Amino acid sequence: MTDVARSASDQITALRAALLAWYDAGARTLPWRAPPGSGVRTDPYRVWLSEVMLQQTTVPHATPYFLSFTARWPTVGDLAAAPDGDLMAAWAGLGYYARARNLLACARAVAGEHGGVFPDTEAALRALPGVGAYTAAAVAAIAFNRAANVVDGNVERVMARLFAVETPVPAAKPELARLAGSLVTEDRPGDWAQALMDLGATVCRPKSPLCLVCPVRDLCAGYATGAPERYPVKTKKADRPHRVGTAWVLRDGQGRVALVRRPDKGLLGGMLGLPTGEWGAEPSGMPPVEADWRDAGAIEHVFTHFSLTLSVKVAEGQGEFIWTDADAALKALPTVFAKALTRGLASS
Repeated sequence: MTDVARSASDQITALRAALLAWYDAGARTLPWRAPPGSGVRTDPYRVWLSEVMLQQTTVPHATPYFLSFTARWPTVGDLAAAPDGDLMAAWAGLGYYARARNLLACARAVAGEHGGVFPDTEAALRALPGVGAYTAAAVAAIAFNRAANVVDGNVERVMARLFAVETPVPAAKPELARLAGSLVTEDRPGDWAQALMDLGATVCRPKSPLCLVCPVRDLCAGYATGAPERYPVKTKKADRPHRVGTAWVLRDGQGRVALVRRPDKGLLGGMLGLPTGEWGAEPSGMPPVEADWRDAGAIEHVFTHFSLTLSVKVAEGQGEFIWTDADAALKALPTVFAKALTRGLASS
C-alpha cells in the first residue's frame, strides 16, 4: 500500500469512527428506528414505510402520518388489504400521490409474492413495485445490515462538503454517490447510513451548517476552505412555470361538499378533489353544474414543477358527486384542494 493510499485509508477509518461515536451518543429518536447498540432488529416494513413517506417531506411532517399508518395497518399484510380509497385518503397532505399508489402495489406484492416478508437484498427490493435505488439501499442497510450505499439529499450535501466537490449539482450526483460508496463497509452499514442522515439533517444543514459541533469537522475539506456553506455548488435554477385554474366549491345546504375522484393517472391521481378545470396559462373548464356561482377569491399553491393560482367559486346545488361532510372533506383532500375548500367555506 502506498503512503498516499495509506493516508486515505486512515482518514476514512478516522472519519467513520468519529461519526459512528457521535451517532451512538446522540442518535435521533424516531418511531421507525431501533436505537444504536440496542441489539433490536429494525422492522423492514417500518423502514420502508418511513423512507417512502420521507421522500419530498420532513421528519416532523411525516411522523404523524407514520404513527397513524402503523396504528391502522401495523403490518405489510394489513396495508396490502387496505382499500385503495382508504389509503389515498390517509395519504392526503403528503404529496406526490403516485407514491401512495406505489405503496399499495408494493405492499400487495410483498404480501402476495413474498409471503408477507420483505426481500433482504438490494436487487430483490428493487424488483418490488415503486421501490427505487435509494429506498432499496436504505431498507437493505437499515433493516438487513447490508453494506448498501444509501444516498439521499442529506448524504449528497455531506459528501460535497467533506470532499469540497466543485462540480455543480445535479451533474455532481454520480461523483457524490461514488464518494459516499467509498465510505461504506461491512461494519455497521445500517448505523452508518443513519449517522450520515442525522449529520445532514441536524448539523451539516443546507444553510448555516453547525460546523463547530460537527464530529468530522477536522476531516472536512469544505470546512477547511472557510466557506462550507458554498457546497454543494449549484447551477442556477430555471424559473418555475406558473399555471392558473378554477376550483368549484358546491354545497348542498346540509353541510356537505361536492367532491370528485380524480383520474388514476396524472397529478394527484386517484385522490379526492374539488371539481376543477384544466390548469394552464389561462383558466379553462365549465362549472360542474348550473348554479349561482360566486367569486370567493383565490389561493396560491406551489408544486415541485410549477406554481398555481386557483380561483375559487362557490354555490349551492345538486348533482352526481361524492357528497362529503365539509369537516371530513378538509381532512381527506390534498393540500391544494383543502386550501381552496377553506377559502370557499369562509366566503359562504
